[in-house]
Amino acid sequence: MQRGVMMSEAGWDRARWLWWLALLGGISFFVAVYLRLDGPAIWAWKTSGVGLLALWAATNARKKNGWLIAAVLGFGALGDWLLDAKGLVVGAAAFAAGHVIAIILYLTNRRATTTPSQRLLGWLTMPATLIIVWAMLSPAAGWWHAAVYSLFVAAMAAAAWTSRFPRYRTGIGAMLFLASDLFIFAGEGDVLSKDITMWLVWPLYFTGQALIAWGVVGTLAKEARG
Repeated sequence: MQRGVMMSEAGWDRARWLWWLALLGGISFFVAVYLRLDGPAIWAWKTSGVGLLALWAATNARKKNGWLIAAVLGFGALGDWLLDAKGLVVGAAAFAAGHVIAIILYLTNRRATTTPSQRLLGWLTMPATLIIVWAMLSPAAGWWHAAVYSLFVAAMAAAAWTSRFPRYRTGIGAMLFLASDLFIFAGEGDVLSKDITMWLVWPLYFTGQALIAWGVVGTLAKEARG
């Protein structure tokens, strides 16, 4: 991916430095993951990546869709902080709220035409996710809580995949987000060692969020210029 192409497509003439700071915050946080650091300062570090993406999206927002993606990212950043500061349930609730907003954004921006394979993936994402979560976590007590939450993520990913936003940015980014959550469940269900999932969850999650932001904000900025 060439830097010049990325800049011209996204039209990052508003606070592009926030984008680069977001990447710095999100990528560097893997150091904290690897070293298993914890505490309020670490929670803030964790939040910085997606939080700055949200601020960058808000800076570039001009109409409803721009504010919706800023809200999606904002709830993602809030979820990042709440997971550690307040616990799983509260953090998951923040993420779920963001997923609902994202689903609204994507469904109101559906792709005009889709191929059969694209429609098939969109339709299969939710049932396949539910089956995977069931296989990894049942019959452990409370496994259905994870299943219900996973449906929010899967619906978001399916909607993103069939939206008009670039599939190889927003669509793949949403699928990476879903994959990161599935690896979390794999670690919790002892399907994979957490020493393995540690290398996958954060990179997939933050890469997914960055691609989602790039695809949506870049598309909207290009349309505003046109």
